[in-house]
Amino acid sequence: MTEREKALAGLGYDPADAELAALRRRARKLVRLFNQTDEESPEQRQKILQELLGACGKDCCIESDFRCDYGCNIFIGDGFFANFNCVFLDVNTITIGSNVLLAPCVQLYTAYHPVDPVERAVPVEYASPIVIGDDVWLGGGAIVNPGVTIGSNVIIGSGSVVTRDIPSNSIAVGNPCRVIRKI
Repeated sequence: MTEREKALAGLGYDPADAELAALRRRARKLVRLFNQTDEESPEQRQKILQELLGACGKDCCIESDFRCDYGCNIFIGDGFFANFNCVFLDVNTITIGSNVLLAPCVQLYTAYHPVDPVERAVPVEYASPIVIGDDVWLGGGAIVNPGVTIGSNVIIGSGSVVTRDIPSNSIAVGNPCRVIRKI
């Protein structure tokens, strides 16, 4: 099993692996090119996103400055909008449905480190997928942690830290994020 396959399977992987390093360099280059384009170049921006991301639906708009680890592990549906300064650490897959809105500074983290300090000292990391359903709005500065699934028709309040799954048809806020009412 390659280190990439281990990461996608949720197993411990070596982040210094040559294949992973090459994929990160590719993503850094494409992200840099994307962030250097402007609003006068929508076709060029879309072309770069199509090359960078695993999938990008119709009417996908990501504002600069955008950051990601690999890009190829990000799968986005139709009608997506990410405002300024979003970060996607996509060591594992990030799957985003249709009609999803991300406010500025939203962060999606699939990667994490071991709890045990001895294991943490070795170059080993882990990653768990993030899934976001359709018709979701994540408020400014929201953080979604590894392994979280957010259902469809959900609003996550600004500044929330989502540490566990959020069911569909919910408004959730806080740190840790919790459902405050059903929609």
